[in-house]
Amino acid sequence: MTSVGIVLATNFFGLILVIGVLWLIALSIRDVSFIDAFWAFGMVLLAWGTAIQVGNEGLRAQLLLGLTTLWGLRLATHLFIRWRRSGEDPRYEKIIAGIMKKRHWGWETTALVSVFLTQAPLLFVTSLPAQIGIFASAASPASQIGVIGWIGVAAALTGIAFESIGDWQLDRFRGDPGNQGKILDTGLWRYTRHPNYFGDALTWWGIWLVAADAALWVAAASVIGPLFLSFTLTKWSGKALLERGMKHTRPGYDAYVARTSGFIPWPPKKHGS
Repeated sequence: MTSVGIVLATNFFGLILVIGVLWLIALSIRDVSFIDAFWAFGMVLLAWGTAIQVGNEGLRAQLLLGLTTLWGLRLATHLFIRWRRSGEDPRYEKIIAGIMKKRHWGWETTALVSVFLTQAPLLFVTSLPAQIGIFASAASPASQIGVIGWIGVAAALTGIAFESIGDWQLDRFRGDPGNQGKILDTGLWRYTRHPNYFGDALTWWGIWLVAADAALWVAAASVIGPLFLSFTLTKWSGKALLERGMKHTRPGYDAYVARTSGFIPWPPKKHGS
């Protein structure tokens, strides 16, 4: 059987080729914002790339493929539609402009290095539970899924539903002109300021549990994926970056922050508590 190192190396090489094509597309339209949609779709490609190399026999491999595909296609479609509707993301515009000024690079080099070649390894690492889990399943397709694995399935499905509902509620809110400049604090957004980010993290911790249930080495080799995703969503490019901008553009956002959980859903605090 092909070793896990060869499978992962093949996946990474294929990912870099796709990233290169996407960079060429970005050059033609002078916009890199669609990379967000590929972040999700790229993980689907890596999961299926693993299955093509080693097979998808066994319930565990099929669950990992199914959960990753369901999550990735849903999120990629949502983000692609948002990009087509809203145009270039101001965050990327600001990032690229800042790096061009600091490094004295052209737009092409800045986009390649700071966006595409940065995203590729991070995407690859985040999806390790699916890649390594499918590999391990091919090695022992008859292995049974234990309690931990089924908890993972439930967590992943809950995360997908949570993220989907949060995105739908936000789209409806933004689609109402009367909500211009207002804060969404109803529905899931009443219990967490970032239900979409929480759902994202819960999904990948669930996928990790499904994979980890196969063997201890799988758990150890792939836990970097959900750990990194949780870090980036809460401390780096997700929640932290978004909230810095919201505090300056949304009156009353500080009060919303004071009463509403920053990540894990929780009943809002009462005034004065």
